[in-house]
Formats: sequence, C-alpha cells, structure tokens
Amino acid sequence: MKYLYIIGICLFLGYLSYDIGINPDGYKKDKKIEKSKVVEPKQAKMLEKEKSKIVKPKQAKMLEKDRKALGALGQINNDWKYLSDGKSFNGWHIFKKDSVNDSWTIEDGAFVYVGATDGNSTGNDLISDREFTSFILSIDWKVSKGANSGIFYGVNENSDFNQPYFTAPEIQVIDNNNYDWSSGIDGETAIHTAGALYDLVGPSENNAKSFGEWNNYIIEINHNINRGSVSLNGINIVNFPLSGEEWDEMISDSKFKDWSEFGKHKTGRIGLQDHGGRVSYKNIKIKEL
Repeated sequence: MKYLYIIGICLFLGYLSYDIGINPDGYKKDKKIEKSKVVEPKQAKMLEKEKSKIVKPKQAKMLEKDRKALGALGQINNDWKYLSDGKSFNGWHIFKKDSVNDSWTIEDGAFVYVGATDGNSTGNDLISDREFTSFILSIDWKVSKGANSGIFYGVNENSDFNQPYFTAPEIQVIDNNNYDWSSGIDGETAIHTAGALYDLVGPSENNAKSFGEWNNYIIEINHNINRGSVSLNGINIVNFPLSGEEWDEMISDSKFKDWSEFGKHKTGRIGLQDHGGRVSYKNIKIKEL
C-alpha cells in the first residue's frame, strides 16, 4: 500500500510539472517561442504567395528563350532595338517605293544586295520605314571583291530628289584594295575609303578587313551635342560636326556644295546603298539618344 501511495504522488507531480511548463532539464519552457512557431492561416497564404514567385531552373530557361525571341523581333533589349529580324524585310522598303524588290535577298540572316533583274544597275537603295534623329547604329557589313556601298543617315523622301544621297550624308562601305578607282569620279583618297564620311572626312586609319570578311560599324549621330562619329571594328576612326560653321566649311569644299538640302534634315531614315556590287548587312540595331 505504501508503494502504491508513492507511485501516485510521482504521477501527480509529473502531471503538475507538465502543466506549469517545467521541462526535464529543470527550467520553464518559453511558451511565447513555442507559439511563434505556429503558422497562422493568413501567414500560410502569404508564404505560399512568395513561394510562387520563385523562378525554377526550367522556368528561367523558358523566360530567357522568350527574351531572346523578343529581341530578334525588334523589341527593346537593353535600350537597343533591332531593325531586322533576319528573316524578312519588315521595316524596310526601296527608296520612294512601298516594298522591297528582288535586287535584295536574305541569306543567313543578312540583307544581301544581289543586283537588279529589271535592268536598273542602281537606284535600289534599301531604306528604313522609321525615321531617327539622334542615335547609335551598330551594323555588320561585308563586301564582295571590288564592291562599293554606303550607309546613309538623315534620308528624306519628301523632297524632289530621286536619290538618297542628295539629302543624306554617307558612311562609306567599300573594298579599299580592289575597287576600280578609275571607274568613276571617286578618287583613291582617304575621304572615299571605308569608314569615311564620304567626300568630307577620311578615317584616321585603315583597319577594314578584306572583302568577304565581316566588319562592324558603330555610327553615332548625336544632334544633342552636334557631333557624329564612326568606329570600325572597335576603333574610332572618324569624328565630325553635324551642323554649324565647321560643317558648312566642309561642305563648301566638297561635291555637295551646290546641293541645297544635303545634310539639312536632322530627322530622317537610315539607308543601305545599292552601288552595283554585292554587299551584305546584318545585326542591324539602333539605340536612340
């Protein structure tokens, strides 16, 4: 009986210690801490919402794929906008025409001038639908042996002139080493070589690659500071004003001195010149300033 009494007392004390929060190590439990571990229904819903925002590896790959696709379609990507999707001539037309004829084709994502089939050796300049004012243009180009072309800015199609070069300055694209300089009025001088602001400012160095190889131009036209520049294959080779006394002085000593609208249009289109020779352009993108 005595033992039963002792066992009863022990059971009672054990129950009492549990009820008042005494743990086996002899100190009180912190009931507040234990309570904090409980996730209320409202908290659970918030946690689930945050969890849903986590991008899993598979989702990340899909998002990256979508981003690249948008970039290829001409959507803004890090402030750059592509002017070509590499598959069509969307956003381009022949000068003063509504569409692009078969003198241009697309090969491996590049615009390629292959020559007119209608008997017109020139006059098939490719012009952007959009107009631009201040911008940075990045464009890759490649010429065939002895070919000549150019990149226009400030093209105006509302004038009475029948060629882009009557209003638009040109950055020269040419095979320096194999072009037949005796075939026309272009003399073999720096102001007519690759990278030149044609007939106005020659490049500081000749770093164009040979025909059949890709080159890259970074062309900046910034009317905000009245300066233009050309970088060829990563090297700045030409700098020039866009208007003012210095510009007027350059014009007065060039073939453009009697062309009343030449270089006068701050806002205009981009143009890729047809000069008869096979030429290719790709990775055409622009950043407006």
